[in-house]
Amino acid sequence: MKTWKKRTKAVHEGVRRSQYNEVSEAIFLTQGFVYDTAEAAEARFIEAGADEFIYARYGNPTVAMFEDRIAALEGAEVGFATASGMAAVNGALTSMLRAGDHVVSARALFGSCLYILEEILTRYGVEVTFVDGTDLNAWKAAIRPETKVVFFESISNPTLEVIDIEAVAKLGHAVGATVVVDNVFATPVFSDAIAQGADVVVYSATKHIDGQGRALGGVILGTKEYIRGTVEPYMKHTGGSMSPFTAWMMLKGLETMDLRVRAQTRTALYLAQQLEADAALSHVIYPGLESHPQCALTMAQMEEGGTVLAIDAGSQAAAFKLLNALEIWTISNNLGDAKSIGTHPATTTHQRLSEETRAMLGITPGLIRLSVGLEDPDDLLNDLRGAITQL
Repeated sequence: MKTWKKRTKAVHEGVRRSQYNEVSEAIFLTQGFVYDTAEAAEARFIEAGADEFIYARYGNPTVAMFEDRIAALEGAEVGFATASGMAAVNGALTSMLRAGDHVVSARALFGSCLYILEEILTRYGVEVTFVDGTDLNAWKAAIRPETKVVFFESISNPTLEVIDIEAVAKLGHAVGATVVVDNVFATPVFSDAIAQGADVVVYSATKHIDGQGRALGGVILGTKEYIRGTVEPYMKHTGGSMSPFTAWMMLKGLETMDLRVRAQTRTALYLAQQLEADAALSHVIYPGLESHPQCALTMAQMEEGGTVLAIDAGSQAAAFKLLNALEIWTISNNLGDAKSIGTHPATTTHQRLSEETRAMLGITPGLIRLSVGLEDPDDLLNDLRGAITQL
């Protein structure tokens, strides 16, 4: 199995068949498990075997299949599936941080990630230093001998800055810090984050892994020592684990993820190239465009630009007018879906931030994040052009 390509692993890795030898993975909808004897229960609570389970909050056969499969795709030793992407971010960080610890994080983050770092962790005595994630000198200046964790989104949300995983990981490892990468925009299809130096990779499975807007989910990937010794005790006692039915949906999503993501990425590049010359837009941002400041890094790190682009209509009023004129694109705040989605970050996902902070991050009043779906590329382009003509 180690020699299989990702697309094959996404279909076959981690399967646990019952005595019935079913083709499709079974859903084990149970909150607990039965023991033959009291002695067997005692032994399992002391140390459960690979295929022994105690309680759904601790683990479940369907959930374990998803964890094994996504870990194999990412090149991680093991994973822990969570109730949402934010449960994964929170669990990855909070499980290993204590009062007095120091974190260095990229400043450009999803709004809820910023909340965990700015509000939750600092509330309990963790010191957090924010830097421009694309500036290696800023990382060097901020990372200290006592820094415990380095955290960043490999592609930032929503301004699509690309961070050099290998370079930042080397800086973090030089002081013994754990490098945690939120890799949602890169997707498991294009990710080699662990091979590039990440110790921990976090995904919102809600996005490309499900890919069809059905369920919330997340996963934390890393070494067996970290997942079993640090993450699992925290997550199983605080209740952030994934449900069996969600895990089954995510397993089904993984089977088609490669095909979906590659098709969405081709369309995203096509749209970005066509829109870049449109005079009505003040800016088009896509990591796969040669005009993007980190295009070369993107190609080296991922080989493709991903499924999301951003455009700037110039003002909030223009952005709203454009979004309201769209017929195919859906106005929502998700991404990675089979349906194409438009989002106005300044008034939704990042509205909690001050105007000054949004300006510093490049989240302008006219910025629109576009998550490309599986519709016909020309239909999507024509829908955007029709809306742009009304500006």
